[in-house]
Amino acid sequence: MTSDTPQNPNPDVVEGEVVADPAQAPQTATTTPTGYIPPVPDPNYTEQGVPTFDFVRDKIENRIATAIGSEELAHATPEGQQVDEMMRKRDEAAKKKLDEIRKSMGL
Repeated sequence: MTSDTPQNPNPDVVEGEVVADPAQAPQTATTTPTGYIPPVPDPNYTEQGVPTFDFVRDKIENRIATAIGSEELAHATPEGQQVDEMMRKRDEAAKKKLDEIRKSMGL
């Protein structure tokens, strides 16, 4: 296997352009002259690492909406309706038992 171009033993290495003077190299908007790219601050946190009020509120609202939606979906299924009926019967039986206990105690 002979060719005029050398084979790259490491495919993860990207060949770059050789520039005699780094100061004359074209600069992009995302790099600095040293090549360091500063991290972009997360708008959901302060510089001290504390979550913002809007971030926390949005997270809570999302969880509430998910819980409400899940409950609505659960009640819409036949299995969910069976569970509701079982809970209603259980609560009714518990109330009757509590009334019996109160009568036996003379309350």
